[in-house]
Amino acid sequence: MALLSLFLYKSKPSSKKTELSLRSKENHRNGLVGAIGNTPLIRINSISDATGCEILGKCGFLNPGGSVKDRVAVKIIEEALESGGLAPGGVVTEGSAGSTAISFASVAPAYGCKCHVVIPDDAAIEKSQILEALGVTVEGVRPVSITHRDYLVNIARRRAMEANELALKHKKGEQMDGQSLEQINGFQCDEEKQSAVSSYAGGYFADQFENLANFRAHYAGTGPEIWEQTGGNVDAFVAAAGTGGTLAGVSRFLQEKKSNVKCFLIDPPGSGLFNKVTRGGMYTREEAEGRRFLMKNDGLFLGRSSAMNCVGAVRAAQSFGSSHTFVTILCDSGMRHLSKFFSAGYLSQYGLTPSASGLEFLGVA
Repeated sequence: MALLSLFLYKSKPSSKKTELSLRSKENHRNGLVGAIGNTPLIRINSISDATGCEILGKCGFLNPGGSVKDRVAVKIIEEALESGGLAPGGVVTEGSAGSTAISFASVAPAYGCKCHVVIPDDAAIEKSQILEALGVTVEGVRPVSITHRDYLVNIARRRAMEANELALKHKKGEQMDGQSLEQINGFQCDEEKQSAVSSYAGGYFADQFENLANFRAHYAGTGPEIWEQTGGNVDAFVAAAGTGGTLAGVSRFLQEKKSNVKCFLIDPPGSGLFNKVTRGGMYTREEAEGRRFLMKNDGLFLGRSSAMNCVGAVRAAQSFGSSHTFVTILCDSGMRHLSKFFSAGYLSQYGLTPSASGLEFLGVA
């Protein structure tokens, strides 16, 4: 007993050590959806020290679905259910290169809905593996022009329309022409009731690029959290834009709170389309070097969008000078990019093998 008491006494954490603060005063949160948001805002030490500024990263990759897109999925589904655009038990469809698809696949079951995602067939294998493991219908399509009928977003829109036509046929009592639900666009009921048309409730096209719920998710969520976490001490917000929802929502909120907050859109130099065609993705050497630098110096294992945001934050800090506070978004982790952007062979193939020893690729000594 004496030895046990001595062990317990010596095992007590020292008061001199940094204490990890609780994320919330709540004892628990309500399901998966309750765990989305309120992600930490961390100081990125290496680039903060190098620039003389405070560069803070909002850890979107710590959401349950692994990316900042979880917020968007929740907002779109909740608004769709509230408006009646999505019926309980219905299927959410979306065309996405990966992160948004995974977020919808994670979130939809929490609302009792199904999910059908359309992704490019050249997406990193990790993304399709995650989606399949989540049990959603995954439709891989070849990359084509956004104006093409078979562009992934256009296909996702059609799948929702077809699902609604199917539901309408049932409502009117029309015949199914011998087809079971399993044979129609991948939409199906619970495994034991695949022929029970009555349990199917139509579809809803999430449309993240045009749906203003995307903007509202960040205006009502990410923006206020950043303001609270910084105590209003923020000089600039820096982010790349895929759909534009994060940049627009956060920027609008912060500038309403503090009119002189500067907001920067980060865009890789050169033609993004050229990089997509020749390298299979819209990324640059700066992003590749930045991703490696952050992993080596901060232990941050980030995806390419996160790395580009950090590169952009350094660029913005250089234009401001020292002693300013910049906030950016750490969108997702590197776990979904192992076969591509963390593959030595893949990077070598496209001439993107990192070689910098520090931040000299950004002109920082």
